[in-house]
Amino acid sequence: MTIQQQTNLTIPTRKPRAYLSEDFRVEKWETIKPYFEELQTRDINSVEELEKWMQDRSELESVLSEDLGWRYIRMTCDTQNEETTQAFQYFIAEIEPNIAPLDHELNLKLMHSPYVNAIDKEKYKIYLRGVERALEIFREENIPLQTEISTKQQQYAATTGAMTVTLDGEEVTLQRAADRLKRTDRAVREEAWRAVQERRYQDREKLDSLFDDLLKLRHQVAANADFENFRDYMFAALGRFDYTPQDCFDFHTSIKNTIVPLLTKIDAERKEELGLEQLRPWDLDVDPTGKKPLEPFKTGEELLEKTVQVFYKLDTYLGDCLATMRAMGHLDLESRKGKAPGGYNYPLDEIGVPFIFMNATSSLRDVITMLHEGGHAVHSFLTRELRLNAFKHPPSEVAELASMSMELISMDYWDTFFEDEDELKRAKKTHLESVLETFPWVATVDKFQHWIYEHPEQSQEERHQAWLDIFNTFNHQLVSWEGLEKYKPYMWQKQLHIYEVPFYYIEYAMAQLGAIAVWRNYKQNPAEGLAAYKRALSLGYTVSIGEVYEAAGIKFDFSTEYIKSLVDFVKDEMAKI
Repeated sequence: MTIQQQTNLTIPTRKPRAYLSEDFRVEKWETIKPYFEELQTRDINSVEELEKWMQDRSELESVLSEDLGWRYIRMTCDTQNEETTQAFQYFIAEIEPNIAPLDHELNLKLMHSPYVNAIDKEKYKIYLRGVERALEIFREENIPLQTEISTKQQQYAATTGAMTVTLDGEEVTLQRAADRLKRTDRAVREEAWRAVQERRYQDREKLDSLFDDLLKLRHQVAANADFENFRDYMFAALGRFDYTPQDCFDFHTSIKNTIVPLLTKIDAERKEELGLEQLRPWDLDVDPTGKKPLEPFKTGEELLEKTVQVFYKLDTYLGDCLATMRAMGHLDLESRKGKAPGGYNYPLDEIGVPFIFMNATSSLRDVITMLHEGGHAVHSFLTRELRLNAFKHPPSEVAELASMSMELISMDYWDTFFEDEDELKRAKKTHLESVLETFPWVATVDKFQHWIYEHPEQSQEERHQAWLDIFNTFNHQLVSWEGLEKYKPYMWQKQLHIYEVPFYYIEYAMAQLGAIAVWRNYKQNPAEGLAAYKRALSLGYTVSIGEVYEAAGIKFDFSTEYIKSLVDFVKDEMAKI
């Protein structure tokens, strides 16, 4: 089925350039600068000329963004390759700092234009709101600091990407080692868990020192922009117009009161099913009934092929998106030494076809990651034709709705991965438990980040203690850490968001709520539920977060009552499995 449909694919090509020359390449600042200068000095004498100016600027942004994207992709695919690392660092150190002040000047030119008030406010309201916010927080003295921050963030990827452990005489990545946590042999699980923690523990001081540097730099950026702390700066920089820090704190409390007790009950059942006197950290991923780990695929190619099939069963358009990416080579899926950790979908703004990167081994978690990033990819395709580059980049609360909803609405077709009915049921139940587990972990990471940046003068010891206090509030109340205490203060170091994309995390919990609501709609009416999902995503960032959620037929709401209603729905669905 899939092969036949792929023969009819039309492989996208980038649109003809209207502003830059067709053979333009990003090589050095001197070749880029004239375009910024032309935009800065161009006379604008009508609304039509202003809109043309905005489109030309958007084209330039798309070309630069895609070039940086490829440099980042190649660097993360092989963090040990000096050439690709240097190419990425060159852009960060030599090109980006030169763009920032001129970008600011273009923002000023736009907002000071006498024609800005005459353009279609409904079409551009979100974009102009973002430009105004960027002007408010821009400080030229922050440009070299941002460059230094970017360079240090890359050090995190290089450090963690080099981490391996040796198990049964074989050197494996931490991702492959983690697969052993699903083994039925408890001794094997314990050995793997301890090996991974010990490897991370070896670099704890290096990662603590790196974060000290990042903390100092980020706080200085905030102070330069007249913010009390980096948290408040990031709320502005991320364009969080729809909620406040206090809303986040209230959300944390709702999660603690609504979801933590339910997960404690699930852990109690797990402990009983496993027949254990003590539940330990290495007992949380194994099947509690003693069944061997799920193995939904063996290779990255098989993972991709089956995911393409699932997408086609959902909707032809969705299948075509992934099949197109495969035909264009826009995927790197398998875990290997030297590859950066994690997974992402990187939008490539000029071609409009994104790139999926991940570290697959052979687990259910990998299937979920692939479906998740595939949801992001579909979002990129749905926004591909939007007028301005900025329209294609919605905030994370919307972006993660795309990905997390895909995890859930695809479940009806997971028999592609699990032909055995019992294994299919186990996969669904396992994933729905992990959906619930998303909330306390997100609350942990988010609350920790609030604490970090509210206390910029913290010592490492104070930071470790704050992590312990927050971790213990939200996570696995029945798990014993006896004899493992030395590892616990450093568990936050595995969360790359804290190092690389600060404050990008609460969105996962907000979007997870939205995804459950999308899934509920889909279960009630698959055709309309899927149509509303695609309709909402196709809006990109041309409307507010609340309006996107409304288009999807759901609410942007994280009150205790709303959480409870959606959690009850998940519990009911789990009971049906």
